[in-house]
Amino acid sequence: MAVHSEVLVRPVVRSRQSALRRTLREMRKQWTAYLFLAPGLILFLVFVIFSAGYAFYLSFHQWNILEPAKPYVGLDNYRRLLDDERFRQAVVNTFYYTAATVPLSVGLGLLLALLLNHQIRGVGLFRTLFYIPVITPLVIAAIIFKWVYQGDYGLLNYYLMRLHIIDEPLLWLSDKQLAMPAVIIMWVWKTVGFVMVVYLAGLQAIPQDYYDAAKVDGAGVLRRFRDITIPLLSTTTFFVVIIQFLGSFQAFTQIFVMTSGGPVNRTTTIVYYIYTHAFKRFDMGYASAMAFAYFAMLFCFALIQLRFFRKEHDF
Repeated sequence: MAVHSEVLVRPVVRSRQSALRRTLREMRKQWTAYLFLAPGLILFLVFVIFSAGYAFYLSFHQWNILEPAKPYVGLDNYRRLLDDERFRQAVVNTFYYTAATVPLSVGLGLLLALLLNHQIRGVGLFRTLFYIPVITPLVIAAIIFKWVYQGDYGLLNYYLMRLHIIDEPLLWLSDKQLAMPAVIIMWVWKTVGFVMVVYLAGLQAIPQDYYDAAKVDGAGVLRRFRDITIPLLSTTTFFVVIIQFLGSFQAFTQIFVMTSGGPVNRTTTIVYYIYTHAFKRFDMGYASAMAFAYFAMLFCFALIQLRFFRKEHDF
């Protein structure tokens, strides 16, 4: 019996060895391609794979940059997350920010794409104007809006008072109720042009014959939009929602520039809270634990969205 099994194993081992030799032979033939790929692969291995692995290692230690002792603490950093009220507040703020920005940017982007998907006079100019915020650096956009929201001489308060909508200046970025909506408006302004361009590409890929046939059958504008436009834009919507979700869930720069997490942690997002622990308190171990908890949440919600769109739109 043992001899029989040995006879069966030998061909398998030989086939694997021969496959390995063929692979190495092909790699030697294409060595120039691997040479050109080497710089990018080295950077990826060092700054992504190694960095992520080392951060995972740090999450099990009490790792303070200023202290020589860096003891192993096991899962204490992860347990600490459960009792950290500020971390829970950062999670709530991040979900609030994401739940507001994604529907607004996607809805407004689709509306603009529908309006600008016609051969009207100056359509190219309008498309350019709506897309300019996308290519504006986020830091510059945040500084501009910080000036617009300024309580004493900001443009927003000036025009609202001239229109008699408000009686006295509002401290947009210092008010607990107004700070997060103010940041949300900035992000929607910044990203709606990207959504518009993607939807424009999707709309122009829909054959006009579908709309002509629907008109012949007596379908109105709303019915054509519901039965033709929305279903045929399902893959585009999936792409846009995922991109917007990832961008909103990683909010940092606008928070750092405009509010610094205030007032009273009302705009502190998960990424900003990780930053404060890592580079202000130098608690790299706890910051790494938060980073992996954040990654787990991001990964789970991306999977949920993927399954939802597959189920709803059959792709």
